[in-house]
Amino acid sequence: MKLGRYRISRSFVGVAGLLLVQLVCAFFFISDILSSLIGFRATPVSWRARELIELGAAIGLILGIVLGAHLLSRTLRQRDDASEKLRRASAVFADLLAERFAEWGLTAAERDVALFAIKGMTTAEIAVLRATSEGTVKAQTNAIYRKAGVNGRAQLLSLFIDDLMRDDLGLRPVAPAEVAAPSRAAG
Repeated sequence: MKLGRYRISRSFVGVAGLLLVQLVCAFFFISDILSSLIGFRATPVSWRARELIELGAAIGLILGIVLGAHLLSRTLRQRDDASEKLRRASAVFADLLAERFAEWGLTAAERDVALFAIKGMTTAEIAVLRATSEGTVKAQTNAIYRKAGVNGRAQLLSLFIDDLMRDDLGLRPVAPAEVAAPSRAAG
């Protein structure tokens, strides 16, 4: 079913219908209670109509419970799936960090500083966490950038993002030298 430019699913229509039934029944019960308390009633509702409304309300409540349980179950499954994907992605990223740090020959101190830098911490924050001076942290970050072949923190992080994209999506970033090489060969 389409409403304007939005597509409405059958389940949405079913849920909306269920909510409408519950709303009508709730209105009936609340108005019945208030009319008893305040003492006004224009025309009494027949017992047959009252029983049908109460039956509809009971069915609506039961369907609401079933729907709520179903949605809760689905939400919990989605949460568990998302948690598992995050766990796997975290493990892949940790493996990638360890692999690159080993390739670059980083010392244990440089590994710590690189990890903190990738997490976005400032030089001052890293110095406090490592109980060292900012000058030492700056020297370590410069050594990390040199070993990684980058000019700064953004490029360092970009290396890992590129690696993750290449691994997960099959994408391979093109290096500037690769772009220039074909044009020279063609000329």
